[in-house]
Amino acid sequence: MSGCNTCSINEAAAGCNSSGCQTGGCNRLNVFDWLSNMSLPADQKYDIIEVRFKSGRKDFYRNSDKLPLTTGDAIVIDVPSGHHIGYVSLQGELVRLQMKKKKVKDDENIRQIYRIASERDLEKYEQAKSKESSILFRSREIIQQEKLKMKLTDIEFQADNTKAIFYYSAEERVDFRNLIKLLAGEFRIKVEMKQISLRQEAGRIGGIGSCGRELCCSTWLTDFKSVSTSAARYQNLSLNPSKLSGQCGRLKCCLNYELDTYLLELKDIPKLKAPLKTQNGKANLQKTDIFKKIMWFGFEGENTWHPIPVERVKEILQMNEQGEVPETLQVDKDFSKMEQAQAMTNDLERLDRKYKNKSRNKKKPKNSNPKNKQHNKPSNNSQKGNNQHANKKFRNRTNKKR
Repeated sequence: MSGCNTCSINEAAAGCNSSGCQTGGCNRLNVFDWLSNMSLPADQKYDIIEVRFKSGRKDFYRNSDKLPLTTGDAIVIDVPSGHHIGYVSLQGELVRLQMKKKKVKDDENIRQIYRIASERDLEKYEQAKSKESSILFRSREIIQQEKLKMKLTDIEFQADNTKAIFYYSAEERVDFRNLIKLLAGEFRIKVEMKQISLRQEAGRIGGIGSCGRELCCSTWLTDFKSVSTSAARYQNLSLNPSKLSGQCGRLKCCLNYELDTYLLELKDIPKLKAPLKTQNGKANLQKTDIFKKIMWFGFEGENTWHPIPVERVKEILQMNEQGEVPETLQVDKDFSKMEQAQAMTNDLERLDRKYKNKSRNKKKPKNSNPKNKQHNKPSNNSQKGNNQHANKKFRNRTNKKR
């Protein structure tokens, strides 16, 4: 088996019965077929197949001729203005579920699969794809000349080299009628302009996120839900836009992943409208550990934080509402273990600072600089004086022995 053109690995991808690369970069938005081991009669097998195109775009096509297909096979399909080549991404009963999820009806609008792509079909498709980069740069130059406020992201050529889809993003509505005429006249192809969002743009380009993994939008995420800053507030995250925003410039989609769990845990944590009142003074909330149900409070004018359980905080709130003021924040002496844990963390921070200061204050060796070596060399006069002094000592020793 031979690998894909984007890498030099000549092996089959894991979980795929045809050629591909092991990295998964060219197999975006794959779906694990957990029903593949269940064999069904040929008559009852679902005849619609999910087909994947460039950058993870997918669509459904009917296998009316009942071709023997496997996941990853290149097939020739029917499109409105000719034919195109795609790759089988999913088949069987899971396709029915995917169509139900995406609200696609099983009717006459679903186009057919012509045949399995031959080597000649793949060669023509590669020739068409080789033009994409050069046409992309030239199209951007034309957009700048026309002074259109739009960003051209990607181009997808059709396998028969008669049509190309231009993907762009724009904040405002763009009148590109004249642009289509210019592009069609220069490249002699049918032009289709398709606007995508900034999140979809990041998914098509791909990249590595701050977590060290590939972007969710380019690997598995298809539904982009709205993300608000309140999701960061509920999770006690710092409201730093540079840390909360992804490569698309919008808030990260992963802020919504654990939001429901945080909202359930926050029900038991009281909301403070004012600092807690004690005989030692007013204690302000500094930090909250949502899952351990611990709240840290600090008195005014002090740098130390006191960990208090949520139950004790509720008791103090009730006492303050009734006009009572407790002596201390802690319940009993057993809670001092939490203070010890907090003190250990403070000690670790002090050690880190200590070693950082030591590394900064390391002295350089005296003779490291060649200029200093010349200054440190003894002069000739000093050398003569030292030699004379040593000779006198030697003479005195010999005279005493005699």
